[in-house]
Amino acid sequence: MSGPEEASGFSFEVGTRLPDALGRTGTIRTPHGTISTPAFVVVGTKATVKAVPPEAVAALGAQAVLANAYHLFLQPGSDIVDAAGGLGAFMNWPGPTFTDSGGFQVMSLGVGFKKVISMTETAHSEGEVIAKNKERLAHVDEDGVTFKSFINGDKHRFTPEVSMGIQHQLGADIIFAFDECTTLLNTREYQEDSVARTERWAVRCLDEHARQTAARQHRPYQALFGVVQGAQYEDLRRQAARGLAGLTGAEAEAQTFDGFGIGGALEKSMLGTIVGWVNEELPETKPRHLLGISEPDDLFAAIAAGADTFDCVAPSRQARGGTMYSSNGRINAKSAGQRRKFEPLDAECDCYTCENYTAAYLHHLFKANEMLGSTLATIHNERFIVRLVEQIRQSIIDDTFVELREEVLGRQGKRS
Repeated sequence: MSGPEEASGFSFEVGTRLPDALGRTGTIRTPHGTISTPAFVVVGTKATVKAVPPEAVAALGAQAVLANAYHLFLQPGSDIVDAAGGLGAFMNWPGPTFTDSGGFQVMSLGVGFKKVISMTETAHSEGEVIAKNKERLAHVDEDGVTFKSFINGDKHRFTPEVSMGIQHQLGADIIFAFDECTTLLNTREYQEDSVARTERWAVRCLDEHARQTAARQHRPYQALFGVVQGAQYEDLRRQAARGLAGLTGAEAEAQTFDGFGIGGALEKSMLGTIVGWVNEELPETKPRHLLGISEPDDLFAAIAAGADTFDCVAPSRQARGGTMYSSNGRINAKSAGQRRKFEPLDAECDCYTCENYTAAYLHHLFKANEMLGSTLATIHNERFIVRLVEQIRQSIIDDTFVELREEVLGRQGKRS
């Protein structure tokens, strides 16, 4: 019930393959447009890329935007977005859209109280990840998760069925099955239980997705991606991938996943290896989305290992703090060295910011706490990552991937 491509409006086609690796180019077709892969998906958590209008997001080359189902459920409400015609219409974004399931909030509100997952297991103790003397805002059981709203304290119940209902109301082209996102510090036993639970939830998501699709035929088809968990354990990652690859609904036996997400905690030094384990098990005819990745070295590693699309809040979040990407590494826009730099932040960048403003002006905006600083900085950082992935895609086509990786990471001060 992924359905014929002509009927669903969703399909994926593999293009050029990377020699001696799992990487490839491809084309994802959705009811709202085409995504050439590999591609970086810009994050607009609450139906907005913070400080940047959708028109500017399109102008910087973004092909798709990802929003957060949990946050939009709380505010303004998925029913409001549905009444507006879906996520794209609501935020005036004409291209493809993604929504995640709320699974990340199972971790971040349940144990982490952080906006990112640590990618270095040995650098943190359990006490640093699981906050002391703070009420946990998410509690997991077999049926689902009880959340306590960080906005007003109201309690909400998320189950696979609820998540599917919310995401269908939000109307994104690509949606994700409800999963449990764990940390690197959860025990092996807990990771085993979580992988099994995520697969049971996946069956329920497939059934509910089929019901929602049948009931909402006035809306375009939404592609459902299953999410592979398993932390840093090879056997669990492979087991999870194999399980989801062949999974169908218990009632909707023709309903399968249209693609797959790779989620959860990943040890940075093992990222490419872990993604490779998963993609060796997943069908190569379906797209794979790596959740929460945007560092240049991570992008090269993940693309070589077969990931097709990525999303991450880091480019915009770091921009709002004045941390800017450049061809030669990070730049602090607030540093004294930028005060009299009457030239672009990055002379090699083709973004709106670098073509029209100087590093000295950006420095001034941040020092003066002017809102425009966040806008210009975010445009630059998002364009930097979008453009890098465009270059990687072209390098696969041109068979210059290795050379590009060496050049880019060498200038970034990172080994490939």
